[in-house]
Amino acid sequence: MGADAIQTNGHDQTKLTGGEEIQRLRCFVKNYEWGKLGPDSLVARLQEANTGQRVDPEIPHAEFWMGTHESGPSHVEFGSGHGGSDKCMVTLKSWVLDNPNLLGSKVVDKWGCDLPFLFKVLSVTKALSIQAHPNKALAEKLHREDPLLYRDNNHKPEIALAVTPFEALCGFVPLKELKEVITNVPEITELVGSKAADQIFNVHEHDEDERVKSVVRLIFTQLMSASNNETKQVISRMKNRLILETKHRELSEKEKLVLELEKQYTGDIGVISAFFFNYVKLNPGEALYLDANEPHAYISGDCVECMAASDNVVRAGLTPKHRDVQTLCSMLTYKLGYPEILKGFPLTPYVTRYLPPFDEFEVDHCDLPRGKSTVFPAVPGPSVYLVSEGKGQLGTGSSKFLVNRGDVLFVPADNEVHVTGESDVMKLYRAGVSSRFFQTL
Repeated sequence: MGADAIQTNGHDQTKLTGGEEIQRLRCFVKNYEWGKLGPDSLVARLQEANTGQRVDPEIPHAEFWMGTHESGPSHVEFGSGHGGSDKCMVTLKSWVLDNPNLLGSKVVDKWGCDLPFLFKVLSVTKALSIQAHPNKALAEKLHREDPLLYRDNNHKPEIALAVTPFEALCGFVPLKELKEVITNVPEITELVGSKAADQIFNVHEHDEDERVKSVVRLIFTQLMSASNNETKQVISRMKNRLILETKHRELSEKEKLVLELEKQYTGDIGVISAFFFNYVKLNPGEALYLDANEPHAYISGDCVECMAASDNVVRAGLTPKHRDVQTLCSMLTYKLGYPEILKGFPLTPYVTRYLPPFDEFEVDHCDLPRGKSTVFPAVPGPSVYLVSEGKGQLGTGSSKFLVNRGDVLFVPADNEVHVTGESDVMKLYRAGVSSRFFQTL
């Protein structure tokens, strides 16, 4: 079959052979104020390449969404692609709803006619809110009670895979460190009272897990519930104390972070609550996964993120958005300790897989030098591929595309995918349903 031109990334590309197995997606961008500006933003660079349209360098580009969620739906583009009227766009959700075979029967049986995961790229220059995502039961309750705030009834476990050095707060610090925090940050006791704060010294590593958690829950809830006026005054005193102490000693990394957060969110309770959380620094290629009801806040950097198809967020600090302090404090697990960092495992010499303990998703990362090829095995569920850098060829047995940075492709179930690099390095990411899910059926 002869080659025919298609429009992608704002200029003509070539579809090498026929077939409709693979479809290009036009994707949705969120311009949250914490996003990076202009060419510093990986999201902005991907949007420009994906749509062929220049982005405004003065507008923050925070999240690049790839999926079916109604808050940021991707579209499938059909047509010969010369920029004329013969092109048409439909949402990816409506396309898979009309063609459930694209998802595979096992996925449809489990999740219905929809993509069970949401794939994103984040470009972070200012801390995101201190937040957690509800489990399924709580998500259903929150959505039922306030559907405008909690837009769907799904849980939202997620993974963040660092593209650049990436920083986050995640989970509560170990008990020993938490005792040091209460001792060395007197402003916490000012806000929660000595009666509550001193309870941390009455629990020990060998105590029952629930006893330790109940004390942490009490102190953290008291802290997050402090009045705005008192919080602002106490944080101002803490800031002045730390600045004064820099004349006599080197501040810890956490103390330096807290001062930076105070510049971003002056007087916010999230500034001082940061002392309770692990300060995680990911190198490119390292990943952090977050289960339901675990507190976290992304601080800076670019990452690829994948999650169950939900946009439910319960916030309580470092944000101008709505806060639901009591819901957040009551839903957290209060599990203490440093989070597990995933480094992935090799599928091929060029592909690394990240497999968190969730059914809905897994993520593959591929670095492919010029002239090298690799194969992604056929799986019984759908996949979404993102080319984040470079160019090459991607295809199945009957359909092959030239792809560039910014291209996003939907690959239906049961398709083996062949990729060949045609630049110094071609980088791509794949999101798909967890291979563990299919193995357990």
